[in-house]
Amino acid sequence: MAVATELDLQALKRVEQRVLWLATSIVHHANRVRENSSGVKVGGHQASSASMVSLMTALYFGVLEAPDRVSVKPHASPVLHAINYLLGRLDRRYLTTLREYGGLQSYPSRTKDPDPVDYSTGSVGIGATAPIWGALAHRYVAGHFDVPRGGRQIALIGDAELDEGACWEAIADPMVAGLGEVMWVVDLNRQSLDRVVPDIAAGRLAAMFEAAGWHTVMVKYGPLLRNRPELRARIDAMPNEEYQRLMRAGAAELRTRLEVPVDDLGDAELLATFRDLGGHDLTALLDGYRQADEVRDRPSVVFAYTIKGWSLPTEGHPANHSALLSNEQYRAFAAKLGENAQDPFAPLDPDSPEAHLCAATGSRLKRGATRAVPAPKVPDDLGRKHTGNESTQQAFGRFFVDLVREAPEVADRVVTVSPDVGTSTNLGGWINKAGIWHPGDRIDWFADDTDTLVRWRESDHGRHIELGIAEVNLVGALGELGATWSRDGQPLLPVGTIYDPFVARALEPWSFGIYAGGQSILVGTPSGVTLGPEGGAHQSVITPSIGIEQPGCVAYEPAFGQDFEWCFLHALGQLGKPGGTSAYFRLSTRPIDQTLHTGTREEALAGGYKLKPHAAPQVAIAVMGALVPEAIEAARTLTEDAGIDVEVVCITSADMLFRSFQARSGLGDGDPKTLERLFRKGVPIVSLIDGHPHTLAFLGSPITCLGVQNFGQAGDIAELYEHHQIDAESVVGAALDLLG
Repeated sequence: MAVATELDLQALKRVEQRVLWLATSIVHHANRVRENSSGVKVGGHQASSASMVSLMTALYFGVLEAPDRVSVKPHASPVLHAINYLLGRLDRRYLTTLREYGGLQSYPSRTKDPDPVDYSTGSVGIGATAPIWGALAHRYVAGHFDVPRGGRQIALIGDAELDEGACWEAIADPMVAGLGEVMWVVDLNRQSLDRVVPDIAAGRLAAMFEAAGWHTVMVKYGPLLRNRPELRARIDAMPNEEYQRLMRAGAAELRTRLEVPVDDLGDAELLATFRDLGGHDLTALLDGYRQADEVRDRPSVVFAYTIKGWSLPTEGHPANHSALLSNEQYRAFAAKLGENAQDPFAPLDPDSPEAHLCAATGSRLKRGATRAVPAPKVPDDLGRKHTGNESTQQAFGRFFVDLVREAPEVADRVVTVSPDVGTSTNLGGWINKAGIWHPGDRIDWFADDTDTLVRWRESDHGRHIELGIAEVNLVGALGELGATWSRDGQPLLPVGTIYDPFVARALEPWSFGIYAGGQSILVGTPSGVTLGPEGGAHQSVITPSIGIEQPGCVAYEPAFGQDFEWCFLHALGQLGKPGGTSAYFRLSTRPIDQTLHTGTREEALAGGYKLKPHAAPQVAIAVMGALVPEAIEAARTLTEDAGIDVEVVCITSADMLFRSFQARSGLGDGDPKTLERLFRKGVPIVSLIDGHPHTLAFLGSPITCLGVQNFGQAGDIAELYEHHQIDAESVVGAALDLLG
């Protein structure tokens, strides 16, 4: 990013006006012109867009360079599309398609919009933090592979968005303080959706950023207010609510209520001076961006004071968030700007200075094609013999050591991320081999301590990233690390570890990362009430269902080390490429006898296999994950004590089986034969899972579903299994009830 030294400010001002008009017209057409056959509100955000027009005009036309990437606040998407149109990056026909099927998305989308979008936004707080993790991901991939130079990573956010905890979790992470390419621009319009933001918060917010190691810049006033110290002091002392109220006042009322000398100003001049905020002064904005650009040893934040609904009839009104201009207001607005309401999207005069500025900016920001490097081929297995008693979490820890040995070219692409739980989720061996990634070497003060089992060697060559205890940061980083194949042409294979009970906490940003094109593997471990002594706070129940329901992701819950290895290798092979998918693994700390395993790789990847087959079973026990021993014991009891023929089916992926279930009705892309292979029609089923029982309720009929439906408590797992009715005796009872 570099601020232009010679810029036609008059042309820039005319571009700003054009961007305001186009953004307003995009929303107006979607709501007032385009036919709406359903009658459902289309919506849009003219006021939120208007407050961003000056910030984005100064940024795109006066500051940005081709390598820079920008995350645009969700409600300013019309401004982004207007700018892309002026830069020649969006066909005119799309300007009438906002929120239309196949048209411009409600919020900026990397994967669904027809014009260039650097970051998907829409979920408040996540788009703001994405450039932080984008900067981290670019630094990582640039330090390990040959990629073009990266630029600034910029987030344009609303001040109310700073209420989101995701923002402060990211701002405060120690890793972030050294990312000098990060810049946030805060649209400080003092309004949220329903109200004026109480009090005066900018100074407090700036202090919080500075305490976290950020460089702060304030762009508060334009030249009119800078030359009126008494009026400026009066405005400085106002709470936000008073300023917004006075913005709606006429000149006579304003003179009375300001209580400072303004008699030398005419009515129009007084109203203009009172509104002369730095966020709408292009010169002040360019200077603020210049100040931020001069500091590269830490992140920067620019606070730009703006007016929500700037220049619109609704400006400053507390209820303007979703307000739309009427047809009469729209025509009056066109007359005010000298625009044509009958042809709102007409191109600029090609000989005008503003058209030349747009053309020059479009040329400057044009990016070359990314040279895509294919991800390495992942082997089908690693040659390990899984013997004795082993948990899937142990298999996970050993996996990476085997991967380095058997497939080093794949291991080179792996990057693991954890929120301060790397060693407790069995990554210690991998961390010792791969090292900790950090932007710059750090001293390991415990290197000579013989009692230290994990060597905490930090450098820019490491392949494990350890963040602070904030799961949202973890999945934010995963999403951007999983997008380098499309951003930088270099695929990574990102794997994040998290305690399974906290998957729900991280779900929204991880889901949004998948939506934005990030491909990664999330490992939740340990899981369920099987982690008995940890108590109810650390016992996950709903995560198996989440795995089924998450788009763009395949969920696995293997019981055996071999199944884990096969499925995990397959999941790695789906990362870092067009059409790839993410994966979620739910693992356990409970050791299981590996000699019980009977499945093949193809069966494990398809979703399950017959662990204990029978030619003509009277009942089937379908079990997933750590409860395999209970299923085997129940089958033995039913056979030996009641003479009942039992078949035990080991499920590796309820997700894949549900896809098979849907495919039988012609829905989705699963294999309809998988369920037919595993379950005979009409044979009663007892399903068993250390999670919510409805997860497997689709398997067949008649069926009894056993699982965990209540919050857990501490205790030995035998006690807890009995308490939740997922022990062998409960399975036997359920089978007998089904058989009458």
